[in-house]
Amino acid sequence: MHSSSEESKPNIEFQPLHNICEFLTAVHIYADEARQGKTRYVEATHYCSHIRKDLRQCLIYDSGKRDARLIGIEYMVPKHVYDKLPAEEQKLWHSHEFEVKSGMLILPKPAAAEPDEWEKAELAAMKEIVGLYGKTWHTWQVDRGDEVPLGVPALMGSATDASQIDLEVAMEGRNKQYGVQHAEKAKARAEIEVPGIHENADSWWKR
Repeated sequence: MHSSSEESKPNIEFQPLHNICEFLTAVHIYADEARQGKTRYVEATHYCSHIRKDLRQCLIYDSGKRDARLIGIEYMVPKHVYDKLPAEEQKLWHSHEFEVKSGMLILPKPAAAEPDEWEKAELAAMKEIVGLYGKTWHTWQVDRGDEVPLGVPALMGSATDASQIDLEVAMEGRNKQYGVQHAEKAKARAEIEVPGIHENADSWWKR
């Protein structure tokens, strides 16, 4: 039994959780519905660890609150790893180019961080993430009201173009919660170079 003060501290036995070093928010889209020309999305709050230089793994929650529900997982790899995957496997992965360049993906600023310094840190992180590929499965479709995880995991992806999602609507709550504007983020990231997207990535948008 732990006291309330002890509960607020990281538990030394929870070693994998101590490696979490990155907090990201965006939205994920349901790949099967994207294949039908529909965009259904859900808030995705990521807590990521960099277990190797070429592999990140993220726990996906429906919010950043204490009682947040664990709804999925995402793995991220750089281009040189993605390029070596079998063609059919590559079709399960999504790019991050639009997420980064549109301002959809952010690293929420910690309360103690200086705004200017955090903007620099976030920009540096985005320069790395823009070239990564992600493989994401959601196990709990909270956006349709499921009270527990039902059925099989759903493959998730991201929007790759502004025509696929109304960012003003999708980002309204997130922007307000964290005191940011995705449009301003996009302007700040205008100079980020993009490496290009492999033809097999984001396969659900290609009909």
